[in-house]
Amino acid sequence: MQQVHIEPFNLIGVSIRTTNANGQAEQEIAALWQRFIGGNLLAEIPNKTGDAIYSLYTDYEGDHTQPYTSLLGCSVKNLDEIPEGMTGRSFAGGTYIKTTANGDLAKGLIVKHWSKIFEMELDRAFVADFEVFGEKARNPSKAEVDFYVGIK
Repeated sequence: MQQVHIEPFNLIGVSIRTTNANGQAEQEIAALWQRFIGGNLLAEIPNKTGDAIYSLYTDYEGDHTQPYTSLLGCSVKNLDEIPEGMTGRSFAGGTYIKTTANGDLAKGLIVKHWSKIFEMELDRAFVADFEVFGEKARNPSKAEVDFYVGIK
């Protein structure tokens, strides 16, 4: 675990409003991934700064137990061109705690790591938290995913 500063960034992708209650987010975010990958939406995002996929959580109504928006997409240079059916968002950046999880995505790697994060004593900002699925996450059975949790 390390503290890092994230510069402002823009994302374009698809989003849903969800909650962690009753496993709802786990199911709905999995469906969002299926929509994103199955629809080859990565190829439709203009002005990408790279091929890393961001899974971002924002618009929290309170803490992680309250509803929030999940956005799945890519970092882009600007928000000048947002494809129909997609969402574009700007984020101010800030101070984050970075952690990394290694393992099999099909065996709950992401959900298990978030469970660990929820137990950490962090002064969370609840503005924007995200995961980055870069080159090391391309093999889903041996993925390495970076998690960024915004702190005050």
